[in-house]
Amino acid sequence: MTVIGEPDFIVDVHQNGYLPEGAREVSAVVTVTSSMDLAQTADAGENGAAEIIIVDCSGSMGYSGKMKAARGATAAAVDAISDGTAFAVIAGRDKARVVFPRFGGLAAANWRTRTVAKMAVARLHADGGTRIGTWLGLARELFTSHPAGRRHAVLLTDGQGSDQLDDVLSLCAGVFTCDCRGVGTDWWVGQLRKISTALLGTVDIVADPGELAADFTAMMRSSMSKRVPDVTLRVRTPASAEIRFVKQVAPAIEDLTGRRAAAGEQAGDYPTGAWGPGEGRDYHLCVRVSPGAVGQEMLVARISLVTGSPSGPQARGTGLVKAIWTADEALSAPINPQVAHYTGQAELAQAIQEGLRARKEGDEETATTRLGRAVALAAESGNEDTASLLAKVVEVVDATTGVVCLRKNVTDADEMTLDTRSTRTVRTRK
Repeated sequence: MTVIGEPDFIVDVHQNGYLPEGAREVSAVVTVTSSMDLAQTADAGENGAAEIIIVDCSGSMGYSGKMKAARGATAAAVDAISDGTAFAVIAGRDKARVVFPRFGGLAAANWRTRTVAKMAVARLHADGGTRIGTWLGLARELFTSHPAGRRHAVLLTDGQGSDQLDDVLSLCAGVFTCDCRGVGTDWWVGQLRKISTALLGTVDIVADPGELAADFTAMMRSSMSKRVPDVTLRVRTPASAEIRFVKQVAPAIEDLTGRRAAAGEQAGDYPTGAWGPGEGRDYHLCVRVSPGAVGQEMLVARISLVTGSPSGPQARGTGLVKAIWTADEALSAPINPQVAHYTGQAELAQAIQEGLRARKEGDEETATTRLGRAVALAAESGNEDTASLLAKVVEVVDATTGVVCLRKNVTDADEMTLDTRSTRTVRTRK
């Protein structure tokens, strides 16, 4: 394990650095931990933070107490915004409208503006349709009109928007991050996952509207804890090397491979969003290289955490991925525990999604096989939360071998919760 410490981030590289003769692929898990004093002198207002809460106010929100819960949750989120933070509230229907501040733009949070915002939120009502792309487009306009360094949105919906979402997301990516929540069970998991992935946020289901306020408060407090915006994972490789993939694997799986931005010769930057003090994330890196001779050592990749500053990008933590070719099978055969663990967690997420898809399509044989494999992987890795969610969709006969039977009566909420949280991972057992 290679460890190099810097004031802002600690980078630990976990790998088996020995490769058999002729091997070309090097895998490593990179654990990044931000220091507890990360930008400790920064204040949310001084740092130029901005928050926008986007509330679905379409007609369907008028049922099952969803609109009332959304008003309460939005008010709770407003209360959690730190003084000095610029904020706004958007009501989403067929068109998007800024309900606070009254004349558009963003307002600095203080006792008076929070009070006025909650009064405006109390008047929200349900009517009209759902065009999520339009809502995000308005949020982008508001964010780009303000010089905030950290820009974060919360999006709540209970339905599906059919407007040109891909085009809007391409414009919003890199401008702000967005946490997405679906209330009830009439929304589409795939659509909100697409938004949260593109905008480096989270996605979750709140099946019971009564739980919205607590969830919104937690999201806003988490956002307020972020101190450093726009941190990138920089990967520099030799001229002969090729990046196969770069994935975040904890706390949730996100494939960053296609989001590489060139950062000079043989280097690329992968976005990680904003960070707070004491935060930890894991990344799985796979690099293809030209095989070396037995005994040859190669620096396969230099990993850095890079932040912006007035003087330009600054590396705040570094780790090294190395490889040595050997003829000794005892050295090259073992798989690093962290690499094996997260390979299994990625397979777990895939097995769940494939199993649920097969179940919807009526392919019970495939659904049973894939969800059974998911049960075995969850048990092996100690992912107890996912195991509990799986048990609501399948009857577990033998968790170790993955023998299961599909349950006949599964609620939409249980199925959607399993789907939504399928990409959440647990770290390796100590």
